[in-house]
Amino acid sequence: MIKKIAIASESPVKIEAVKFAFSKVFPDVNFNIKSMSVASEVPDQPLGNEETYTGAKNRAKNIQTKISDADFMIGIEGGIEKNAHGTEAFAWIYIISGNKTGKARTGSFFLPKKITNLLEKGYELGDADDIVFKQKDSKKKTGAVGILTDNLISRAKYYSEAVILALIPFINDDLY
Repeated sequence: MIKKIAIASESPVKIEAVKFAFSKVFPDVNFNIKSMSVASEVPDQPLGNEETYTGAKNRAKNIQTKISDADFMIGIEGGIEKNAHGTEAFAWIYIISGNKTGKARTGSFFLPKKITNLLEKGYELGDADDIVFKQKDSKKKTGAVGILTDNLISRAKYYSEAVILALIPFINDDLY
């Protein structure tokens, strides 16, 4: 059996995360993966839980209009939220398949002050990481989570567990 997945991103990290998660959840299924960048309809650096969730949802819906024959449409959106404890980074996953949706949020982690200062000046998290850690295109590689954990948690692994959680309604079809 071959199923088609449409990923609303051309990020190698997000594609790897989706491939890994789907291979774990559906080990007997082969997947044909198509990816393309589509609009999130939120700012490039989403602020807050709701804006980040909306970005993931919009990406999944917008990829559905571009690749309408896919069995699964997936949007992944990373965001930040400033609160009384500091600035947290996290991501939302939104999956559409037929008339069913699955959604999950990654764990969150707090960003160092040097990065927070750059975010407050309007930088995106990936650009702030590159400046602080003297890297190039870190968001296409390890991202903040990889850099800050010394790659104990790769960005792909960080996303893949949330993709698996977003697949719960498809694993437990009779419950959702």
